[in-house]
Amino acid sequence: MAAQSYDRLEGVIWYDGKLVPWSDANMHVLSHGLHYASCVFEGERAYDGQIFKSQEHAERLKRSANVLDFDIPYSAAEIVAAKKLVVDKNGKKNAYVRPVAWRGSEMMGVSAQDNQIHLAIASWEWPSYFDPAQRLKGIRLDLADYRRPDPKTAPSTAKAAGLYMICTISKHRAERKGYADAMMLDWEGRVAECTGANIFFVKDGKIHTPIADCFLDGITRQTVIALARQRGIEVIERRIMPYELDEMSECFITGSAAEVTAVAEIAQWNFNPGGITKQLMEDYTAEVQPKAAAA
Repeated sequence: MAAQSYDRLEGVIWYDGKLVPWSDANMHVLSHGLHYASCVFEGERAYDGQIFKSQEHAERLKRSANVLDFDIPYSAAEIVAAKKLVVDKNGKKNAYVRPVAWRGSEMMGVSAQDNQIHLAIASWEWPSYFDPAQRLKGIRLDLADYRRPDPKTAPSTAKAAGLYMICTISKHRAERKGYADAMMLDWEGRVAECTGANIFFVKDGKIHTPIADCFLDGITRQTVIALARQRGIEVIERRIMPYELDEMSECFITGSAAEVTAVAEIAQWNFNPGGITKQLMEDYTAEVQPKAAAA
């Protein structure tokens, strides 16, 4: 049985300052954000009713909009409060949370400086991004044909809708070949990220991860790096060439949707999910769980 379409879910969505029924949260077909990708968003998770790093996500949403040359007409604090309201009203304590901001339909053309900026926030129940049985065993990744562009040619510091076009294409191609996702290289042929997650490797007890300069420095990525260093595990951010994957023993990916997921295979390279991956999966799970209030 097919899953229910996202436009037909039950609940409410926060839309331009007020809660509206889920089915009423619509945009016009001539919205600038749809035609010209003047749209930014966040992907977040609520655990037991509390959104993990909600403030950081709200601040990044506003920064992303600024990179795309528009201002979201709500403060980070107002966005944080709106997200909490949506999660509470929808009654699903363990939920995925999606704020999205875009230019409206007042002007249709490349230039749309006076278009209204809209903000909507939805939440819904969404289990693990990957099959839970595969998260520790390790998922299989294809090698994407498309590459992350030179940061001089795209707003790579923003979580912008347009940047995900090649991600959707790459993930579809990977899934059709039986893979769970795809690893993308950058414009110079170096390891970059997956279609919606950052990537890490383990070699001789040290973690190696690409420098996040042409793709998003994920909030989950930052969290996992901090957790690893708290464990005394050295984390090296550097340029990684594909041929170096022969020397890596473990691989895992991170993201709000993926959380921490082990990787067993990338194209011709194989990995064995080991102690560091398992430890960081456990540490991340403990980190995102709401802390009990002090007595």
